[in-house]
Amino acid sequence: MDYEKIGMKSGLEIHQQLDTDKLFCSCPSLLRKDEPEFVVKRKLHAVAGEAGDVDVAAEFQASLNKEFIYQGYDTTCLVELDEEPPHEINQEALKIALQVAVLLNAKIFPITQIMRKTVIDGSNTSGFQRTVCIARDGYLETESGRVGIETICLEEDAARIVSREKDSVTYRLDRLGIPLIEIATAPDMKNPEQVKEVALQLGDILRSLKVKRGLGTIRQDVNVSIKGGARTEIKGFQDPSMMIKTIDNEIKRQQELLDKREKVVESVRNALKDGSTEFLRPMPGAARMYPETDLPLLKIHRDLINEAKKTIPKLRSEEEKDLLKKGLNKDMIKLLFRQNKLAEFKELIKEIDNPQLIGKVLLMYPKEIASREEVTLERAEELLSREVLAFILSSVKAKKISENDIKLVMEKVVRGEDVKGAIEIEKVDVVEIEDEIRKFIKTKPGLSPNAYMGLVMKEFRGRVDGKTAMEIIRKYVK
Repeated sequence: MDYEKIGMKSGLEIHQQLDTDKLFCSCPSLLRKDEPEFVVKRKLHAVAGEAGDVDVAAEFQASLNKEFIYQGYDTTCLVELDEEPPHEINQEALKIALQVAVLLNAKIFPITQIMRKTVIDGSNTSGFQRTVCIARDGYLETESGRVGIETICLEEDAARIVSREKDSVTYRLDRLGIPLIEIATAPDMKNPEQVKEVALQLGDILRSLKVKRGLGTIRQDVNVSIKGGARTEIKGFQDPSMMIKTIDNEIKRQQELLDKREKVVESVRNALKDGSTEFLRPMPGAARMYPETDLPLLKIHRDLINEAKKTIPKLRSEEEKDLLKKGLNKDMIKLLFRQNKLAEFKELIKEIDNPQLIGKVLLMYPKEIASREEVTLERAEELLSREVLAFILSSVKAKKISENDIKLVMEKVVRGEDVKGAIEIEKVDVVEIEDEIRKFIKTKPGLSPNAYMGLVMKEFRGRVDGKTAMEIIRKYVK
């Protein structure tokens, strides 16, 4: 496609969950899997905005006349149910938003107004979403030129959907109120490759800060238009690699309508897995915004901005370079970030300067031990806290135990032994252990070395370390 000739313009909206308590109450940002503790049923209707007009998107949703069912827990409160006024804005979330503004060269508002954005699909119990603009007029550089950052906002995430029926929708309140950072770019991107580049740059900045990770924690919306067409907002991108194909398909859709001399109408569409899109609703307008009456103006003091600047961490891309220099391979680096264990890694490397060993202790050993001891990985990691691992590594440094003993000590801790007692390892007679392992292999012939390893460690746990056991096994198993 000749994107310049067809006059393509595109902008991005990124919504990223922050890893803090909720935005306007002190409830934890915790998603629940168990059965709800209570259920509330409601219906919502559209109301006029500040200018006296009813938003077209809100009017459309209200016309569907659906009943909304909300499931709640002891980790949700009356704020989520819209039965109590919002509390003061979460200061940790505000600080993260300020860090994003600084990294994107944006102008921070010293005083700003928290707003209500009409949302009538039932995902907000109040019928609106609270949002506050923190900064504006930023930018980032790309290979194809500078891209403007129009606004950086903090807002509440919506309740998450559990099920849809013909006349009702069921939501869960655990996600409602989780802080979201919203970054809206200017429509400065002139081709799909540039859109993808900007999405990856913004992702690098966000993942370097205290944000949630995993599926559903970041949502990317793309706005696309061409000459003679109309702005279309495409929602539902999880993977930036699908952006190019989806944008190209949207351009073709608009071109086909223009070729038929049909009007291209502004709309919101949903991105599908095959790169096509489907209609969701009309494009919302400005009529859906009005001031929050339960909260005062938000004043952002210079001291808070200076504190945010001082505590900005390195970008993820910079951290990756540093970790590669330390000797970690790319797969281990990816796991460190995916499991959100970079901070633990940095703390543990103070105990012993052995990046590869710390990577194994943090990322590999807990999983192996959880499987062997038949406990959940979450429980194993809870028992193998940062303090426990630091004590074990300091014992290695002090030569109280060897590196080969680490996994054995960790196993003992997972089985319930105190870490101070666990490092007291009884020295075994290797000849005696070898004789026992040889007899054990004879009674269970035909298995692979790894299979024998699992059985041997289970049989002789606490008496032999893994490296020694595998060396013995390989002597008798070809």
